[in-house]
Amino acid sequence: MDRRIFLQLAGAAPIAAQEPKQPVYKVVTPFRPAKDRGMPGPYPGRVVRVHSARSVDAQSGEVNSPAVRQMLASAMQSLTGESRVRDAWVRFFSPQDVVGIKVNCSGAPQIRSSAELVGAIAESLTAIDIPASQIYVYERFEDQVRTVNYPAALPAGVNVVTAERAYESGTIRGYDPRTYVETSFFGEDDTRSNLFRLAAERFTKIINVPNAKEHQASGVTGCLKNIAYGSFSNVARSHESEKTFTYSFIGTLAAVEPLPSRVVLNVMDALTSIWHGGPIPHTTRFRFYPKQLMVGTDPVAIDHKLIELIEAKRKAEGAVSIFDRSRSHLGDPGDPNFNRFIREPGHVEYASTLGLGVYDNEKIRVQEIEL
Repeated sequence: MDRRIFLQLAGAAPIAAQEPKQPVYKVVTPFRPAKDRGMPGPYPGRVVRVHSARSVDAQSGEVNSPAVRQMLASAMQSLTGESRVRDAWVRFFSPQDVVGIKVNCSGAPQIRSSAELVGAIAESLTAIDIPASQIYVYERFEDQVRTVNYPAALPAGVNVVTAERAYESGTIRGYDPRTYVETSFFGEDDTRSNLFRLAAERFTKIINVPNAKEHQASGVTGCLKNIAYGSFSNVARSHESEKTFTYSFIGTLAAVEPLPSRVVLNVMDALTSIWHGGPIPHTTRFRFYPKQLMVGTDPVAIDHKLIELIEAKRKAEGAVSIFDRSRSHLGDPGDPNFNRFIREPGHVEYASTLGLGVYDNEKIRVQEIEL
């Protein structure tokens, strides 16, 4: 790892001590932790990173489905040590499971969990005899999901479901009234964030499929933010001003049962990414193509590697670190050295203090695969 990035990440450890007082969170859930929780799961501190130069065409953005299937299969075999792909998936799932696949479409249609990868995951589940009707691709907002043609890539019968029709619609019918986190950030009227209803009532297992990218408020959108902000209502309220509360809110939501028990696998889509201005790309200038998947059961370890990926790209582009907290860099994000918010990449380390995974780089083991 580049020395500057190493020092930035090493220096991030005291951030928790330097953070202003965080909100008091009231967590209400009827669910108890499972005996064997999914996060950080059976492989804490393990990350399998697969790179394939042919996985995506950087000129057209077209994803190569056969290459992605091979990347996913190799990652699963490497993570589990199984020689057969089927046996790797059986480690996590059985035909009785009802599986939610949490995608990320906040930057769609250009930046999203690719349909080709999501299709390969669903095919892997049906291959171990999970009925298609027991598989749900889910996201919060229908208007975002509609921009990605998931049905065309999915086995017949797989469900695509959302909690709300449109961003900021404010409906609560798609959320569980029994499971929520309550807090006031800026004196807002609605202080409650409820869990996606099907995650509470229907899913027995969840596969988290974030799209790797920079985020103006949280620093990065990775496994933690995708499963937290993508599974709860009323979360944008945490970053309504330049000083946000994404630092503690992301981990707090991700730690609410039943999510830590049911999220058994993280498959990070780093085929196409953005290194600035996230989550919604307003220009192609900040798009790049890592052509990677990162797979594991530990969301914190994977997100730490995502931070390194974004930091390395920003350094190569001459942009300030996502750990920069100077108000002199607040401004129009059209310039890569300016940003709307003071970013909070420290949320990844904070989540580790809640038992969600391993942040210490000395305890993270990355297996690199080149295809």
